[in-house]
Amino acid sequence: MPLDSYVSLGRSGLRVSPFTLGAMTFGEDHGWGCSPEEAASMMAEYIGRGGNSIDTANIYTNGHSEVIIGDYLAGSPGLRDRLVIGTKFFGNLWPGDPNGGGAGRKAIVAQAEESLRRLRTDHIDIYWLHNWDRTAPIEETMRALDDLVTAGKIRYVGLSDLPAWKTTEAQMIAGFRGWTPAIALQLEYSLLARTIEGEHIAMAQQLGLGVMPWSPLRHGFLSGKFSRRRSGSVDTRRTTLVGEPTEAEHEVIDVLEDVAAEAGVAPAAAALSWVHNRPGVSSTLVGARRLDQLRANLDAVDVHLSQAQTEILDKVSAPSLNFPAGYVQLSLDLGFAGTTVDGVHSQMTPMLAHSPARY
Repeated sequence: MPLDSYVSLGRSGLRVSPFTLGAMTFGEDHGWGCSPEEAASMMAEYIGRGGNSIDTANIYTNGHSEVIIGDYLAGSPGLRDRLVIGTKFFGNLWPGDPNGGGAGRKAIVAQAEESLRRLRTDHIDIYWLHNWDRTAPIEETMRALDDLVTAGKIRYVGLSDLPAWKTTEAQMIAGFRGWTPAIALQLEYSLLARTIEGEHIAMAQQLGLGVMPWSPLRHGFLSGKFSRRRSGSVDTRRTTLVGEPTEAEHEVIDVLEDVAAEAGVAPAAAALSWVHNRPGVSSTLVGARRLDQLRANLDAVDVHLSQAQTEILDKVSAPSLNFPAGYVQLSLDLGFAGTTVDGVHSQMTPMLAHSPARY
């Protein structure tokens, strides 16, 4: 599946590449990103391969990420309308101003105007709520976003890092009121972070939301750098920010290295392929600080692990999920009593041992 084998994002008519270019590293303002020149090289590489989806946020490198993207597009007339540009709101760039961030109407409108200015465009293709604002009524947020769609300032709505119940509430309210619903979710998802499988994935599939995983390499832990089988230090700027893998995480990394070696690919490629081929996933966010890193990550779009290799990774990384996720199989067994429904087989349980009904 090359980058120009596009997919529909959620229940919408928006088509995006299977990998979306993440721009959190654009700009050196935080001491660990890349220069505008390197960012431009990465955008050119991604677009040159057929990629059409770029994702940023107002707070990435204090707004510099948006500026870098805007400057690049301004230097390439006609390119803007061929791309899907997404940015996020919520982060406050105005310390001391309680309305400088969050998801209230005043903040949403102001942040949208600021992002449009930095991106040097008249519309945002996907405008993402970056986090849950516990102080703003969700109906106020969704109505303000609907107004921005009506005004032509944004095209689609996305939700990021919200609880499953709050996402459901937002979608149901939008549906009942006839407002623009969200089309996708951004959620952390990797071999080392699988808890969204408890509720978010099934919810997204039911509500027509495409899932766009972020940090599919878990802060670089799955990139191949953090191996117990190699010597040498890892980039200290990165480890200062995110720490190092735990013993339990190293158990997964060890197996990932074995599977990658068997498949003849790098650990990062195997990890990205695993995430991208999970149920419910539409487009996976990939990023890098250097062009060579991005090239290696983009190559993973063509990696296909065997069923046996996938099952090995599934098993070693199996998460502990919140109630009632653990009762999925039992509910199937109790409800369908050894039959197969929609291709899923159920088992007979001791509770049904005396069936058929005798009383």
